[in-house]
Amino acid sequence: MSLGRLLSRTVLNNTVGSRTMFTSSKPDYSNPNWVRVGLALGSTVFIWGLLLKQHRTDVLEYKVRNGLE
Repeated sequence: MSLGRLLSRTVLNNTVGSRTMFTSSKPDYSNPNWVRVGLALGSTVFIWGLLLKQHRTDVLEYKVRNGLE
């Protein structure tokens, strides 16, 4: 049996016989996962804070280099 035929059989057997964990149950939208919501919002605020801090630093450096301040 050639290697290509062996691999194609393996792929077919794995895709047909398995079920993904992401479709095993429907999400419950009436009861959100508040830990995940908090982590998502917290990381968003943290990244925006870093972005604004870097922007302020860049603007100050621009003003110093061009003699505006």
